[in-house]
Amino acid sequence: MMTQTLTNWLFEPSHCKVGFSVTHFGITETEGHFTSYRGTVETMSDDFSDARVTLTIDVNSIDTLDQQRNNHLLSADFFRANEYPQITFVSTEMRQISPQTYKLLGDLTLLGIAKPVELDVVFMGVVPKDPFGYTKAGFKVRGVINRKDWGMTWNTALDFGGLAVGNDVTISCQIELMKQQAVLS
Repeated sequence: MMTQTLTNWLFEPSHCKVGFSVTHFGITETEGHFTSYRGTVETMSDDFSDARVTLTIDVNSIDTLDQQRNNHLLSADFFRANEYPQITFVSTEMRQISPQTYKLLGDLTLLGIAKPVELDVVFMGVVPKDPFGYTKAGFKVRGVINRKDWGMTWNTALDFGGLAVGNDVTISCQIELMKQQAVLS
């Protein structure tokens, strides 16, 4: 019987950013990120084409560089953090488009609602051995979701006819993974 090696990769929080942005007043982008999350990637291939990704985000770790806005985002108007303290993503497919680009498909659960999403992934490469002896892999992940699809509908009309907050949310992540290994038969 042939033994296959499953490679486990862990998110390196000190070298990752799980971020988002949304249009504010129709004229600028307001950015934010989450400071607490855990994620894993499992793969049998070196090129990540068969990667299985899971990510759990602590909603209460939101940071937009403005505490009043953070508190509003955690309230019932947006994330309802008391009721839904986590956001999860579980991949269903990692489709290779070219040697460095992929489409990552999966289910994003936000406010208790799971919906399929498609994210663009750029594989930045692998460092076989960093100064501490670890193998690392890097990725850029980007996608756009409509927050209303998850029931996040709060807004306010502006005097000039626009809205305070855009409906499209851009997801933008910088991900560095650290390799671990386990053997399966």
